[in-house]
Amino acid sequence: MPKYLIEGSYTAEGLRGLMKDKASGRKAEVEKLLANVGGRLEGLYYALGHADVFVLVDLPSAASVAAVAVAVNASGLIKNQNHSAADR
Repeated sequence: MPKYLIEGSYTAEGLRGLMKDKASGRKAEVEKLLANVGGRLEGLYYALGHADVFVLVDLPSAASVAAVAVAVNASGLIKNQNHSAADR
């Protein structure tokens, strides 16, 4: 299964949710979203700098990563960028 690196920056609303739910609550939501499209979470890393979070995932297709991107962006909680291992 292809690996994808999803880079994200929290919106103000997303940061408030992170403070409320803590990192473990957000990780569980990411795992649930990925499972819905046949994917798997490999790692979730918080960062300082131009991005707030990096998520390494296994997803079956470009269509599934697009579905994840749409769902995440539609939530209004985070803005993301997706990278395929083939982009490197």
